[in-house]
Amino acid sequence: MDFKMAIATTLAAATPLGADELNTWLETPPSPEMGDYAFPCFKLAKTLRKAPPVIAQELAMAIVLPKGVARAEAAGGYVNFYLDKAAQAKAVLERVFAEGERYGGSDMGKKRNVCIDYSSVNIAKPFHIGHLPTTVIGSALYRIYNHLGFRSVGINHLGDWGTQFGKMIVAYKLWGDRETIDKGGVDELVKIYVRYHQEVESDPTLDDQARAWFKRIEDGDVEALELFEWFKTITLKEVEEVYDILGIRFDSYAGESFYNDKMGRVVDELREKGLLKLDQGAQIVDLSDYKMPPCIILRSDGATLYATRDIAAALYRKDTYDFAKCLYVVAYQQDLHFRQWFKVVELMGYDWAKDLVHVSFGMVSGTEGAFSTRKGNMVKLRDVLSAACEKTYDIICEKSPDLEDKETIAKQVGVGALVWNSLYNGRIKDVVFDWDAVLNFDGETGPYAQYTHARACSVLRKAGYAPGAVDYSVLADAEAAAVVAAIGAFPQAVVEAMEKNEPYFVTRAVMGVCAAFNKFYYEQRIMADDETVRAARLALTDATRQVIAVGLGLIGVAAPERM
Repeated sequence: MDFKMAIATTLAAATPLGADELNTWLETPPSPEMGDYAFPCFKLAKTLRKAPPVIAQELAMAIVLPKGVARAEAAGGYVNFYLDKAAQAKAVLERVFAEGERYGGSDMGKKRNVCIDYSSVNIAKPFHIGHLPTTVIGSALYRIYNHLGFRSVGINHLGDWGTQFGKMIVAYKLWGDRETIDKGGVDELVKIYVRYHQEVESDPTLDDQARAWFKRIEDGDVEALELFEWFKTITLKEVEEVYDILGIRFDSYAGESFYNDKMGRVVDELREKGLLKLDQGAQIVDLSDYKMPPCIILRSDGATLYATRDIAAALYRKDTYDFAKCLYVVAYQQDLHFRQWFKVVELMGYDWAKDLVHVSFGMVSGTEGAFSTRKGNMVKLRDVLSAACEKTYDIICEKSPDLEDKETIAKQVGVGALVWNSLYNGRIKDVVFDWDAVLNFDGETGPYAQYTHARACSVLRKAGYAPGAVDYSVLADAEAAAVVAAIGAFPQAVVEAMEKNEPYFVTRAVMGVCAAFNKFYYEQRIMADDETVRAARLALTDATRQVIAVGLGLIGVAAPERM
C-alpha cells in the first residue's frame, strides 16, 4: 500500500488542492518520534488565509485517517502522521517478497530507450583513475533506468580521432618497436607519446609530421589506417579487461571516427536553415542571443570539431534508437560545450533537444594536481583495482582465514569499495584521489554494506530459514520499525536516482537499510525462543538481505553471501 499517496488523498478531501500535488509536499520527519510523514501547512496559509498552526489543528481534527495510518497530530505548522507499524511492516515486506530482485522496479519507462554515453576512453591512452566516475556513474544509471522499465543503451563514445593519432604514429616511427608494444600494450604507447611531447619542445617540426600523418588517416592511406587500427585493438583489449573486472558492458563502441561520413548532414542542414555564419574563415552558429560564445562547426581549414561530431552522433542516435533521453556522463568542465551544441540542435528545429542531458561530475585529480597523459603522471585504474583486491585479500586472510574462495570474495569487496566510494556522494563534487582514503574500509563504505548482507545471509543459514506465515504485529518495536521504514523508502530512492541522474540516492538508501538492520541485530534477539517472534524477525532479515542485494546490484557492486 502506498501510505504516502493515501495520506495525500485524505488531505485532498479537506483542502482545495489535488492529491498528486499534496503528495509532493509530504515530508519525512527527521525523527521517528515526529511521525512517519509530515505535512507542512505553511504552503496553504496564503490560500486559506489562516496561520499554519491553525490550519494544522483544523486538518488534524477534520481528516478521516486512511487504512494503515494510526493517528495524526498537529505540531506547530505541521500535521504529523503515524503509521500503524504492523500494517506498514505487512505492506513493505510482502512487496519485497512478491517483487524479489525487481523490488523498487516498475514499468514507468514503458520500454522507451535511454541512450547513456559514458566511460568513453581514449585510444592509445591509459584507462586511468580519472575515468572511474564516468564509468561507474554511467553503469549505475544504465541499471537504474532498466530497473524502472526503460531500455538502456550503453554507448562507449571512443576518443578515436584527431591529430594525436598522427603524433602517435610519428612517435612510433621514431622510437617504437612493434614487438615491444605488442608485449607492453598501452603502457608502451604512452611511453612514446610522452617522449613525443618532450621532444616537440625542441623540434616543432614534429607537429607538422603529425598533422601530415593524421591527414593520411583521413584520406584512407593503407599504412596509416593499419597503425591506427593496431593502436585501437591494443587499447580495447586492455580496457575490456578492466570492464570485465567492474562487471560493465556496452551496447555500442561507436566512437568519433564512426561519424566521419555523417557530419556532412550537420553542415548541410545548418546551412539550409540559415544558421551557419562565416567568422574569420570559420563556420559558426552565433549564440550571442543566449549569452554563449559561438559554436564552431568548421574551422577555417575546413576541419570539423567536437561539436560537429556530437551533433552528428545525436542525430544518428535519435534516428537509430528514438531515445526518450540521451545522457552524456562527462565532467562538468565540458558544461559550456554541451550547452552550446544542445542549443544548436534546438535551433535546428528538433524538439527532442530537450531530451539531451549532460550528467556532469567532478574531476578526479592527484594529490600533486591534475593527471596528464602527456606528463606521464597517470594512476592506472587497473593498478588501483589490483591494489584494492590485494589489500582486501590480506584483511580476509587475517580476520577470516578459514573462509572459502577468499580470492573471489576479495575481488568482490575490493572492487566494490572503489565503486561505492565513487557513488556515495553527489556526482558534482571534485575528488582528490588518495590511495589511503579509497582503500579505507571503515565507516559507511561498500565493504560495510556487503558485510551486512553477508551477516543477514549467515543468520538465515544458521536458522535454516524457510518462508512462512508472519505475524507482523511482532515488528512494532523501534528497531524493527526502523528497518521496515528504511526498506520502504528504497523504491522512492530508485526513482529519485533516475529523475536526478544521481546514483548516490540508491547508495545512501542501501546504507540506511544496513545501519537500521545492524542496530536491530544488536538490540533484538533474532533467534528468539518464541516461534512467532523468531519467524517475524527472520522474515525481516530475509527482506533486508534481498533489498541490500538489489541496491548493491543497481550500483554495480557484488553482494557476497559470506565474508
